[in-house]
Amino acid sequence: MNHSKILIVDDDASILNGLYLLLKRYFHQVDMEKDPRQIPFLLSSRRFDLVVLDMNFQRDLSQGEDGFYWLQRILETDPTMAVVFLTAYGDIDLAVRAIKSGATDFVLKPWENDRFVATLRAALDYRKDRLASSAEVEKAGKSALGRPHELPATANARMKEVLSQADRVAATDANILILGESGTGKTLLAEQIHRKSLRNQGPYVEVDLGAVPESLLESELFGHVKGAFTDARTDRKGRFEEAHGGTLFLDEISNLSLMAQAKLLSVLQQRRVTPVGSNKPRPADVRLICASNQPLGQWAAEKRFRQDLLYRINTIELALPALRERQEDIVPLALFFLERFAKKYARPASKLSAELERRLAQYPWPGNIRELQHALERAVILSSDGMLQPVDFPFPESDGPESQHASHLWELERTQIIKTLRAHYGNISETAKALGLSRAALYRRMEKYGIEN
Repeated sequence: MNHSKILIVDDDASILNGLYLLLKRYFHQVDMEKDPRQIPFLLSSRRFDLVVLDMNFQRDLSQGEDGFYWLQRILETDPTMAVVFLTAYGDIDLAVRAIKSGATDFVLKPWENDRFVATLRAALDYRKDRLASSAEVEKAGKSALGRPHELPATANARMKEVLSQADRVAATDANILILGESGTGKTLLAEQIHRKSLRNQGPYVEVDLGAVPESLLESELFGHVKGAFTDARTDRKGRFEEAHGGTLFLDEISNLSLMAQAKLLSVLQQRRVTPVGSNKPRPADVRLICASNQPLGQWAAEKRFRQDLLYRINTIELALPALRERQEDIVPLALFFLERFAKKYARPASKLSAELERRLAQYPWPGNIRELQHALERAVILSSDGMLQPVDFPFPESDGPESQHASHLWELERTQIIKTLRAHYGNISETAKALGLSRAALYRRMEKYGIEN
């Protein structure tokens, strides 16, 4: 039996059951999930080698936009993950687009059992080759690029002050709140603070609270004991215990409900956690770093976030500026990513044309550093010569000074999408309905603006 672990995501229970009965004979572990919104949580809490992903989660659509969106989310979490699309539509153009988007292979419903298993085995072999290649590239690139998760240098005065403050407080045990728009580098700054702290020999544990369902949050953070609920077959440590003696990073803390905020506040006050199903508290010696892309001070005034919890988590508050406010850093950051991706993909060194540098500096980058990074990666992969031009980037038709009004409208639309997502607790269907969009159109806008759900 193959020792790989496979996740199947399909909203059709009969498909899930059929694949489970087929694949459990050939693979060590086969997990099933009907709701694709659980994918980020599943990938962050368990290890999988391959994902079998339905291309359409809406019965009236056959263009695969749901599948492509979740493919992107999977590959953002693990670029080496093997993903096999499953669809009832034999469209060769769709198949080609799936492979170009990062899928490993493509299987049509109804499938032929032996061929299906062979496809999965080939995809797993391909992933092993990519893992080996990535390890070699990472090893070769470290000496030239430094730590893979280090924040690049900055020429911006405001950013310099933030980094200076971070260095000064790193050696303390003060709780830190990092604020900033999506894609500004909050996670990288949290990692950097841990590395420079007195706890750097202890664990660093990261939790994306936006990816944890409310029903599983208490177990995820505080752990549970065997028998605490239906699926609790063994004792499980929570993230607080895993981070004991080190740093716990809670990303997007604004996703916590008021009830969950109260439980978190109790743990921070007592410095102890009690696993679900137990009455025996355990010590919780962690340095807490939180992050949010929302104005938590305003939320506290509106009673949407507990003021007493905010006092606990923001002993030190660091506010990262948006990339459009760091215009002098845009081209140096582009060059930084250019060098990194040239090494990662073993491509010859490229340069930026003068016109491209001008366009990069003038573009508003609504997705911030993450958008710039993805744009450079795409350009390096697709470039055919050593000089990158504006045509190699997905700029809008006009992004110069004359398009400032359009840029303002972009930011307004991006803000409205984020607010509506929050109001509907990340539910894509309800958000799309409230905005008067199709799900596919909403996914495209979220990708365009660098919005993560």
